[in-house]
Amino acid sequence: MSSLSEFHLLSVLAQERNMRKAAERLFVSQPALSQRLQSIEKDWGTKLFIRSQKGLALTPQGEEVIRFVNGVLGEEEKVREAIHSMDSGVAGTLKIAVATIVGQHWLPKVLKKFIERYPQAKISLVTGWSSEILKSLYDHQVHIGIIRGAPEWKGKKVHLFEDRLFLVDREISNISQVLETDRPFIQFKSDSNYYQEIQEWWHRQFKLPPKRTVLVDQIETCKQMAFNGIGYAILPEITLHGADDDIFKLSLLDEWNRPIKRDTWLLGYESAFELKQVRAFTELVLEHINEGQ
Repeated sequence: MSSLSEFHLLSVLAQERNMRKAAERLFVSQPALSQRLQSIEKDWGTKLFIRSQKGLALTPQGEEVIRFVNGVLGEEEKVREAIHSMDSGVAGTLKIAVATIVGQHWLPKVLKKFIERYPQAKISLVTGWSSEILKSLYDHQVHIGIIRGAPEWKGKKVHLFEDRLFLVDREISNISQVLETDRPFIQFKSDSNYYQEIQEWWHRQFKLPPKRTVLVDQIETCKQMAFNGIGYAILPEITLHGADDDIFKLSLLDEWNRPIKRDTWLLGYESAFELKQVRAFTELVLEHINEGQ
């Protein structure tokens, strides 16, 4: 039977599908890695990977072995976390999935504090849309998720903060000027609930669609295009810290003339909050918010 170190080797090979990249991650030479793989395949009595100029491809037998390997490694990590949580200090790996916008503009300061305070803890971070983060939570791929909007979640849910939505432009100083400009409305791809919120505000405000639109894949691209005067955009307040004074920021209002806001939540299953690293991170996040940062 293969050892855990060999399981880790197989997992990395399956992720990278490239001998050079896998060797770099494992800090071994390619010949040494190739030799170890041959020994592991001999132990399993079958070919696990097929080599080609394009890289490595899993055989059907290899796919079965990798499913088994990843299951064992996942259970090993849970046992290690349980052992670490029994110790007095905060250790183990904190696995977080975070909405991209939060990961770019708010989370770095929090993680810096966490790393400085708990040097023994490790962090595994993925970013994406809120819908992707919810899926990661449902599939138990992460301990906690930080998402935007109004999530339906039956586990533990902690409200972090809210921020307003603004129409941002270098020329438009009043909402009524939007339909007069020939410059484009710059939009970024987002979750459907965010897009729907913007659409509802637009139709309530103007009744007519924008004259021109530009769709970009990232919110940061959208922001930079608006900041450089290419067009106007609707952006959350979280992205606007440090914006130039000559950029107009017009608050979006709902039908009752109240600012439209987006909520940010921290979610997780109750069992995840039994882990010391998760509890420590949650406490630090709330402390960070209470300090007004």
